[in-house]
Amino acid sequence: MSRTTPADTPLGDDFHVYDTTLRDGAQREGISYSVTDKLAVARLLDSVGVGFIEGGWPGAMPKDTEFFARAAAGELNLRHAALVAFGSTRRPGLRPDEDPQVRALVDSQAPVITLVAKADRRHIERALRTGMSEAVAMVGETVAFLVGQGRRVFLDAEHFFDGYAYDPECALRVLSAGVDAGADVVVLCDTNGGQLPLQLAETVQDVVSRTGFRVGIHCQDDTACAVANTVAAVQAGATHVQCTANGYGERTGNADLFSVVGNLVTKLDMPVLPTEALSELTRVSHALAEIANLAPDTHQAYVGTSAFAHKAGLHASAIKVDPELYNHIDPVTVGNGQRVLVTEMAGRASLELKAREFGLDLTGRPETVNSAVRRVKELEARGWSFEAADASLELLLRREASDVDGAEPLPEPPFQLESYRVVLDHRGEDDVVSEATVKVHVAGERVIATAEGNGPVHALDAALRKALSPHLPWLSDVELVDYKVRILTDQHGTDAVTRVLVESRDGKREWTTVGVHGNIVEASWLALCDALVHKAMTQRALTW
Repeated sequence: MSRTTPADTPLGDDFHVYDTTLRDGAQREGISYSVTDKLAVARLLDSVGVGFIEGGWPGAMPKDTEFFARAAAGELNLRHAALVAFGSTRRPGLRPDEDPQVRALVDSQAPVITLVAKADRRHIERALRTGMSEAVAMVGETVAFLVGQGRRVFLDAEHFFDGYAYDPECALRVLSAGVDAGADVVVLCDTNGGQLPLQLAETVQDVVSRTGFRVGIHCQDDTACAVANTVAAVQAGATHVQCTANGYGERTGNADLFSVVGNLVTKLDMPVLPTEALSELTRVSHALAEIANLAPDTHQAYVGTSAFAHKAGLHASAIKVDPELYNHIDPVTVGNGQRVLVTEMAGRASLELKAREFGLDLTGRPETVNSAVRRVKELEARGWSFEAADASLELLLRREASDVDGAEPLPEPPFQLESYRVVLDHRGEDDVVSEATVKVHVAGERVIATAEGNGPVHALDAALRKALSPHLPWLSDVELVDYKVRILTDQHGTDAVTRVLVESRDGKREWTTVGVHGNIVEASWLALCDALVHKAMTQRALTW
């Protein structure tokens, strides 16, 4: 089913990357994994070489019990990771072999067990309603029982930092009970997420120096310091990090696996994953977001689409000379890429770099660049935004190159608008239908088409397609997949300017266009037209 040792990194078993996306990460609001989802998540995590994958809590959660059963039956063949079952120590007054939840851990057939035990005296006395002697016995006896069953055991010391601050000797007794009974690692948990890096590092260092135990770290993100706290713990002596993919988790989340690994590898020179896995981080991060049915965090460190995106003209000027001047690492290292955003802040360098992305070389063409800069700034001042609409920006740059330098002209649009009209028909309490009529000239013909839709933009798009489809065979491949509207705040009420972003795709690629106008339908029309013109431009065999 899985390995019992972590991935074959240069550090081997000396350092553990432990993922708890399927247990702690699944506690994030809005995430609900099916068993099939859990299997898919585990395979993706294994593909980047994490050492341990915590699959859930068998015996307490029916889906987790099924997950381990299906894994044991051969549905999960891990190449790198060891599968871990999570559970609690025996309950007060029971022997471990009498406790059904402890038995469920054994029955899961997972080669590694992580036990959670309270390490804060207040929790022991008020939540468990037992004394220190029994709490310590619960830890030691359960660990010993599972070790006797041939399992490798890690001990999660819950609320450790709060407990250590309140009664350090009590917290250390819990750790000692686990280690004395055979636990390989004692994991110090910042369960409430209230620690800051310096104080956390001091505690980790103190525990390591006082005990000599192998120490791990588990951080929640309630102070937005989970990643920093995890890295600080490693610098203080921890050799086992518990993380979740994309920082998923209860409340504000957990330490993000990809940020922690990125920092350890690129900043501390610790090869904690197989060498070939690092370049897969961005792909896997986005794939895991898809399974969780959450939009990827575009501003996530290392793997977000904006992690290496540069907007300021000063940055772009430096990047043009040397990309390393404004990137803390080469984006390719983690499977990401550099982007240059073009806005009212754009300068010549920004547009030259962006044009290069489009395959348009503006080097040595200062008139074109200057004209394009002026045009972008003018439009942005009127509400246009090109940083999320690359397709519209490419059309603008190619038009400027053609107009200023006399280069090969941009092909004429595949159609010319004569007029359009959109009406709303309110037919009942919940029955409102939009109808659009377009008059266009295409392939030497004047075409009139009418169509209905569930809104004015839908109706306009349908009418335009109806008019153009007989003349543009490729149009059937194009679909509108997203439509965003923003009312700009410089003006008020019904006089406000509307910005529309339209995202289209053709089965091979996606592109975004923008339109701005005081009328939402006209703004939408401008974005729709750009979408079709951009598709036509990319067609190598133009038949119109």
